[in-house]
Amino acid sequence: MLDKKAIIEAMTPELESRGYFIIDVKVSQDNDIEFVFDKVEGDVDMDDCVALNDVFLGKFDRDQEDYSLTMASAGLDQPFKVFRQFRKALGTKVEAQIKGGKKIVATLVDATEESVVLRYSVKEAVEGKKKKELVEHTDTFTMDQVNAVRPYIEF
Repeated sequence: MLDKKAIIEAMTPELESRGYFIIDVKVSQDNDIEFVFDKVEGDVDMDDCVALNDVFLGKFDRDQEDYSLTMASAGLDQPFKVFRQFRKALGTKVEAQIKGGKKIVATLVDATEESVVLRYSVKEAVEGKKKKELVEHTDTFTMDQVNAVRPYIEF
């Protein structure tokens, strides 16, 4: 059975040299492998999946180890799992789920391993005004305050 750590060690240099990074690798008891990756710049397309599938097959011989392989990009509806996803999303709209049940649609202003900075607007009562007005906030949340951050999809 193939080992997740061995897969990551074997594939990382090749991916890095081609402008990709690993998001997740899952190996089931039946040796079904799900390899999830992203591009440093741009979006993953079918040609990327085919190219990396070929790289994987070159590193892990199916005659020596029986496995099934699924190459995939991170889904748009999936939360970010690795720091590089946060860095790639800087300046874009995200949906953040804050612990306690609060959801925020915001622009991802900054991200570190420890925190995210979000800019968002909320209708609030403003002194001297009868109607609520949009008030812009820029807040920093530590990673332990955040349940999930994912790309925001607008239609």
